[in-house]
Amino acid sequence: MNAAAWAPICRVEDIPVLGSRRVERERGLDVAIFRNDQDTVFALLDRCPHKGGPLSQGIVFGTHVACPLHNWTIGLCDGQASAPDEGCTPKFSVKVEDGQVYLDAHELATHGTDLERPIAGP
Repeated sequence: MNAAAWAPICRVEDIPVLGSRRVERERGLDVAIFRNDQDTVFALLDRCPHKGGPLSQGIVFGTHVACPLHNWTIGLCDGQASAPDEGCTPKFSVKVEDGQVYLDAHELATHGTDLERPIAGP
């Protein structure tokens, strides 16, 4: 079994408590890295499964984020929308060592790169 190659992203303290930071990628949508009030770090594609809202602009509470567009609650552990809403956004593997945040390099290069943010319109 191959060990994952980890890409250094930032320090934990670079992510606001109860907030997020966006990671740009060469292909696909940005990845949102979240930090809760327990200093746990999570990473999801920066796209709500509902209408594509930017989750990085949402409010973090516990292990969830509220989408800023329509207030859907998305689980930070699995990207799953909370009932009665349905849908899922891709999650990314995160590792924290000595305060440094890493994302799985293979996932960064390939995960969710075929997804696009919907364009709002009439």
